[in-house]
Amino acid sequence: MTVRLSVLPSLRCLFDEPVQIRVAGLQPQQAVTLRASLVDESGELFQSHALYRAGSGGELDLSRSPALGGSYLGVEPMGLLWALRSKTPYKRLAKRNVLTPFCVDLEVYEGHGDTNHLLGKCTNERWFLGEGVKRISVREGRLRATLFLPPGPGPFPGLIDLYGSGGGLIEYRASLLASRGFVTLALAYMSFEDIPAMPKILELSYFEEAVNFLRKQQQVKDTGIGVLGLSKGGDLALSMATFLPGVKAAVSISGSSFNSFIPLKGDGFTIPVHPYDLGRVKISDESGIVDFSDVLDDHMDPATWDCRIPVERSSAKFLFLSGLDDMNWKSDLYCQDAVQRLQQHGQEVEFYSYAGAGHLLEPPYLPLCKVSIHRVLGTLVHWGGQWREHAKAQEDAWRRIQAFFWQHLMDSDIPKSKL
Repeated sequence: MTVRLSVLPSLRCLFDEPVQIRVAGLQPQQAVTLRASLVDESGELFQSHALYRAGSGGELDLSRSPALGGSYLGVEPMGLLWALRSKTPYKRLAKRNVLTPFCVDLEVYEGHGDTNHLLGKCTNERWFLGEGVKRISVREGRLRATLFLPPGPGPFPGLIDLYGSGGGLIEYRASLLASRGFVTLALAYMSFEDIPAMPKILELSYFEEAVNFLRKQQQVKDTGIGVLGLSKGGDLALSMATFLPGVKAAVSISGSSFNSFIPLKGDGFTIPVHPYDLGRVKISDESGIVDFSDVLDDHMDPATWDCRIPVERSSAKFLFLSGLDDMNWKSDLYCQDAVQRLQQHGQEVEFYSYAGAGHLLEPPYLPLCKVSIHRVLGTLVHWGGQWREHAKAQEDAWRRIQAFFWQHLMDSDIPKSKL
């Protein structure tokens, strides 16, 4: 009997979509090894593998069959994706060109651990841009951004998407959100084209330009927009929701409730940076990995409070997400600080922290990156996280982000067509 490896419902899907991986045509109780391989745009190979035993009918279904060893253990329907690891240490899997997919080669081999006898294979195309979504480069005024438009007239909820202090123009989360029905503007603010790697100051008016640009788009619902940010982008999202009236909802992912690293200049005020001491940096002797988790001054010290973002003054809605194994900074404590201030002022707020999750909470099925080179600092940074727990956190956080924005920007639940 021919061995058939299949991906359901289709070999082609969006990157954030779960799939069912099945093998048919094996011998009853046959021992096999499944392997996933992905080559990123720089040529780096990422791989995972797991050991399985076929059922009595010679079949395997990863949503029911437990892995007996390899990159993960137990029933993990998407384990081959979230357990992908680079052959070269300290590489982060991230999509540069969202117009092309990541192709994941899936293979099934006879026996446990031996990859000499290939029984079957197929390729799962995982896209970051849904059918009909438009990608538009934006260079208007000071803006350095990319706009993603879902198909159809709308109106759609509008989002601004901010990544962290590594800089650049990161598009893959914005393109996935547009594929889920959001008009999304991926916005650069550091280390991109004519924007310096480490600006001396960030101007709130730049982010206000982005808000105004997005609100002018015909397909955007006119009730206000949302902002989501990761890391440094998280505190910028809070500042935008606090000081810019066009922002109605904000999501902080592994962010701070204090202005970090670069002063933020508003209309008649400047928020200074959260004080830090690089003497508290911990560096691993063997690998040179940098741990920044103790660098920032104690946020409970009133001497730091002039750099707090006064979220309690905002009328926007907030969602905070953090990993309890965040080794970059104490994001969970900073989220708690903001949540307490909001609650003391009688405001509703959502806050979820995840045991075992690290700093880089990404869209689902992107694998954990525990350590990588910070693009601006040029050093190896410890981000934290445990593989399985981080993967589960990303799935949950992604659902919550979308539900939050649909609720507060469209006053509705997620449409079933977007799930």
